[in-house]
Amino acid sequence: MDIRQLQYLVALAREKHFTRAAQACNVTQPTLSGRIRQLELELGVPIVERGQRYQGLTQEGERVLKWAQLILNNWASMHQELAHLAISDFGLTGRLTLGAIPSALPMLPYLTRDIQQLHPQINFTIMSMSSEEILRGLEDYSIDAGITYLDNEPINGLVATPLYTEHYCLFIPGGHALANRETVTWREAAELPLGLLTSNMQNRRIIDRAFHDAGCRPSPALETNSVINLYSNVRLMQLASVMPHYLLDLLGSDTELKAIPLVEPKVAHSVGLVTQDRDPVAPLVRAFQATAAKFSVNIIS
Repeated sequence: MDIRQLQYLVALAREKHFTRAAQACNVTQPTLSGRIRQLELELGVPIVERGQRYQGLTQEGERVLKWAQLILNNWASMHQELAHLAISDFGLTGRLTLGAIPSALPMLPYLTRDIQQLHPQINFTIMSMSSEEILRGLEDYSIDAGITYLDNEPINGLVATPLYTEHYCLFIPGGHALANRETVTWREAAELPLGLLTSNMQNRRIIDRAFHDAGCRPSPALETNSVINLYSNVRLMQLASVMPHYLLDLLGSDTELKAIPLVEPKVAHSVGLVTQDRDPVAPLVRAFQATAAKFSVNIIS
C-alpha cells in the first residue's frame, strides 16, 4: 500500500466517477482503477461496488476511506512541518482550505490579512458552506478549518476559538418608513417583505427561532444562500432583511441603506474558528489558530 493508492481512492470518493477522478490525479483511468484494485487485494476486502459505472463504496470501503483521509491529512501535515523547519526564517508556506458560514465571509479577509502579514507565502481556498457542511468537511479532511457558530448547535470534539459576537439588525432602504427608528421589534420585521438566507443555513434557523420567540412567523419574499445577494436585494429590490450588524461597515458606508437593531428579543451568538482536535496540529492550522486568538481579543475587548 502506498500514498498514491490512498489519493486515488479519496479522489474517486470525491468525484464519484472513475474518469474524473483519474483526471484530478493526472493519471489514466486504467491506472487509477488498477491501483485501487491492487489496494483491495492488499487489504483483502472489496472497496468499490463493481458495475459498469461507479456505484459507490462498499461498507469496508467506507472504513478504508476514513483511514485514507486521516493518513493523507497526517502525511500533508508532516510535509508542512518539515518544510517549516527547512525554511523557518521565511515563515510558513502552503495552502489553507477554509469553510465559512455565509454571514462570516465578509469578516474572513481580516483574518487572512493578519496571517499573511506573518506568513506571506500562505495561500487560501475559501468556500461558503453551511454549518453542517463545515462539520462534514472537517470530518473528511476536505477543509482545514471552519468559521461557524459556536453556541447555537453542537460542535462536539472540535477545538473552538471565539472570534466575535454576532448581533442582528433589520436592513432596510434609506427611505423606508422605519428608517429613523432606533430599534425595531422582530414582530414588526415579520410584517415586511423580507429576504432571508435559505433554511439549511444555521443563521436562518437562528432568525426563525427569534421570530418564533416573538410570537410571529414571516413569509420571505426571497431566499438565498448568499449574504451579498441579500444585501443587493435590499438596495435594488426594496426588500428588508435580517443580517449581522457589522455588514454595513464592512461593505462600506452606504447612505441608501439603514441597519436598525432588532429587539424583543435581543439575540446574539458567538462566531469562531473550529478545527479538528488532534496532536500534532498541522503548522498552517496552528498558525491560523494563533491568529484567530489575537483577532478575538481585538474584536471583543
